[in-house]
Amino acid sequence: MSDTTVSSLEDLGSAIGQDVAPEETGPVHVQKLDQYGRAYATGKRKDAVARVWVKPGSGRIVVSGKPMEEYFARPVLQMVIRQPLLITQREGQFDIICTVSGGGLSGQAGAVRHGISKALTHYEPGLRPVLKRVGFLTRDSRVVERKKYGRRKARRSFQFSKR
Repeated sequence: MSDTTVSSLEDLGSAIGQDVAPEETGPVHVQKLDQYGRAYATGKRKDAVARVWVKPGSGRIVVSGKPMEEYFARPVLQMVIRQPLLITQREGQFDIICTVSGGGLSGQAGAVRHGISKALTHYEPGLRPVLKRVGFLTRDSRVVERKKYGRRKARRSFQFSKR
């Protein structure tokens, strides 16, 4: 080897005898639509799984064949579902159709939110940074811990008695 001092990546590339590749940008996200012009995504939360289709429309949200207000009666759950649309300022621009199964109502609402967020990024890739920053594209991996033998619940022991 020669006695050249290397102070940067370009110097290193020339010292090795190869050109240093320019920095590459992140992955390019493209629009993914089906034959009907809809974006599809699957959302998950706890044991609930939601299949979500997003298409341009008047802002109707249908969950398992019922209007969202009928399926999710609690206003908190309706708010959870609308969050991706409010953050991206797209409320009233898309019709959302979803089927949901498994888990309870809270987990189902979280699954629908996750699915809507993913479907919006498939329809409009420019929304991805906004949704990623608030954490709607990340699958919440927390699930119920299993019950162990010799215990009352997952961690709760039976009541101790000296007798």
